[in-house]
Amino acid sequence: MKDDNVIQSKSEDFAVRIVGLYKYLIREKTEFVLSKQILRSGTSVGANINEALCAISKKDFLSKMHIAFKECNETKYWINLLYRTDYITEKEKESILTDCDELLRLLSSITKSTASNLISNS
Repeated sequence: MKDDNVIQSKSEDFAVRIVGLYKYLIREKTEFVLSKQILRSGTSVGANINEALCAISKKDFLSKMHIAFKECNETKYWINLLYRTDYITEKEKESILTDCDELLRLLSSITKSTASNLISNS
């Protein structure tokens, strides 16, 4: 992985945190449904970013980044639900939401600028 690709690095770090949360939920809380949902959406963010980086066109890149944004937003929903159903503490929620929100801001910026560039070059 390139050290200079911030979004790729941060999304992988986020996925590692999500996997850790998943392990905690199944081992300590014996929760198997919500934990699987957050595992899927939270690790999908980085997977879609990696796909975008190998896109065959700017439109393909934008599409994959949009998917990553949507998956990140879905993950935020699961984090909040885990908190509201007492599976994670407020401190745990805030910690992982900080990372999630940072990814959402980066993805929003990337998708907006890419869409703008596509329109400008049309």
